[in-house]
Amino acid sequence: MPLQSNLSGKGSSALKAESTQWDGRSFEELRQECLSNGTLFEDEDFPATDSSLFYSQSTPVSIEWKRPKELCDNPRFIVGGADRTDICQGQLGDCWLLAAVASLTLKKDAMAHVVPTDQGFDNRYAGIFHFRFWQHNKWVDVVVDDKLPSVRNKLIMLHSASNNEFWSALLEKAYAKMHGSYESLKGGSTMEAMEDFTGGVGEMYDTKSCPDNMFAIMKKALNRGSMMGCSIDISSSAESEAKTSTGLVKGHAYSVTGVDEVTIRGRKVKLVRVRNPWGQVEWNGPWSDNSREWDSVDSSDKNRIMQNSREDGEFWMEFEDFKRNYNKVEICNMTPDALTDNTKRHWEVEMLEGSWIRGSTAGGCRNYIDTFWTNPQFKLRLNDADDDDDVCSVVVALMQKGRRKLRKEGMDLQTIGFAMYKAPEGEDYLSKDFFRYNGSMARSKTYINMREVSERFTLPPGDYVLVPTIFQPHKEADFLVRVFSEKKAKALEMGDNVDADLPDPPPPSEPEDETDEEKGLRRLFDKLAGDVRIFRYMTPEFYDRKEIKFDGLSLSTCHSIMNLMDSDGTGKLEFQEFKVFWEKMKKWIMLFLSFDTDRSGKMSSYELRIALKAAGMHLNNDLLQLIGLRFADDNFDIDFDDYLTCIVRLENMFSTLNKY
Repeated sequence: MPLQSNLSGKGSSALKAESTQWDGRSFEELRQECLSNGTLFEDEDFPATDSSLFYSQSTPVSIEWKRPKELCDNPRFIVGGADRTDICQGQLGDCWLLAAVASLTLKKDAMAHVVPTDQGFDNRYAGIFHFRFWQHNKWVDVVVDDKLPSVRNKLIMLHSASNNEFWSALLEKAYAKMHGSYESLKGGSTMEAMEDFTGGVGEMYDTKSCPDNMFAIMKKALNRGSMMGCSIDISSSAESEAKTSTGLVKGHAYSVTGVDEVTIRGRKVKLVRVRNPWGQVEWNGPWSDNSREWDSVDSSDKNRIMQNSREDGEFWMEFEDFKRNYNKVEICNMTPDALTDNTKRHWEVEMLEGSWIRGSTAGGCRNYIDTFWTNPQFKLRLNDADDDDDVCSVVVALMQKGRRKLRKEGMDLQTIGFAMYKAPEGEDYLSKDFFRYNGSMARSKTYINMREVSERFTLPPGDYVLVPTIFQPHKEADFLVRVFSEKKAKALEMGDNVDADLPDPPPPSEPEDETDEEKGLRRLFDKLAGDVRIFRYMTPEFYDRKEIKFDGLSLSTCHSIMNLMDSDGTGKLEFQEFKVFWEKMKKWIMLFLSFDTDRSGKMSSYELRIALKAAGMHLNNDLLQLIGLRFADDNFDIDFDDYLTCIVRLENMFSTLNKY
């Protein structure tokens, strides 16, 4: 499957985007309707109200939503070409987004796709604009009206340095709409927005432990159209956006917009160009705009490099100073080329999706060995080694879906990571014992509360099992896994088969051949003449199993059993049918007791996969998740009555399917 995020060498029309409007209508359909009616578009999906701004606080000042024609005389969508100086941060703490937008302006193909040029304030103006973003393996087209939040006729969010240019402000509004509100954009990783603008795959480097050829990696990345950001770590929230003595800002997202080399006194000096999305507050150390180092540079080199020396938020610094002052570098590869060697590679991509659902597939990391094995498992088959090598290059990227939009419901990013294991032969789903006695072959460096965690590996050809997890068990989220490999890999979800291997019922026995147990069953059966109430008498004492703590079966469970065992549809049981159920019941009781280790009368819902497999039934994750949600209590336990209801209904289902 070719990489869909590759924008280079293709027109923007090559990547189609889905409408996000509630009625599915496209930008062109909505604009044409407004032009025909002589009205300006008003977006009911993202209205010009306080709810679109904040979800956790009231609006701090009196805000007016105004269209550009109400803010200036001659509004323009783009003035003189979109560039990184069009991006000035407003009142929102979304510098991470702005740093990515600044990088986007350097990539003309990507820019034309994200910010379509078929719109503006000309004769087809209808108060509607649209932007395209990549979301969870597909492109979406987000339309907005052009009402923008303002105070005293000044935009208060992202805006351009030119007061009549509005593409960047409208882009931010569309991105806020996609995530539910402007407030949802507070705090984030530049990598997140970079991927949303390109569909690319991200990599992160720690400057204190980066490869020796990090400068070459950065140069090659920029030359290949990759987007890049950097930041300084903070040790506490008090340091957030604190300015250092050298003019840098902690906990703030910057764009890396260039790398170059100059010769000074016979020595090559490596330089990095960085931009602060504030549009001001710059590095004041060596190689800053007016530093004396520039006096020793050849005039042609200086003129080439110092194209913007005004106070615009962009500055140069020596590479060693860059590594010393910044902690993280984020690179979003618009195609996942190998940046760490000189061979350009074409990568293949596999997409896998799933969910962590508490009570069934939210097992947590390997620290929680009793539930870790219940996480979704995926088999990766790496058949062919890289060209001119005997190993397979793989990039694994685990992304949690839609968490930013869920902030208003009190949910935020989960702490995620993954591990990869050598796959044993013939196993459909790996059990607890496998993980207890086998270590991982590869894994994410750490668990972290970011939207995506990605790592690059080189592995021998073979089969592997990928286990994506949240750090703690019982935490929920949806996720997407992208696996990039130089040669085509195969990926599939393990344990995805739904089938049953149910034993045939035993043959009937003559009355004179019945055992004492069967004679006791017959007396009970004759007393109630096969009525459904017969099952209500089956208390723990009846089975001589007093360790099972329940007061008898509920009427609902009794009806489920009757539906399973009444093979002739009369509503009554024959003795042979009742005897078959008796044998099944003894087996189900033994299974339950084997998982009710503390004799509480309950079993963990996470163990249901094994219990059902022992009963001859194989379910996939989707069905196990539904069963867990239906039958498990708040502590993720299932009592005996619900366990029996579940197992009887499942066997009933498989028996019905087998008839057809």
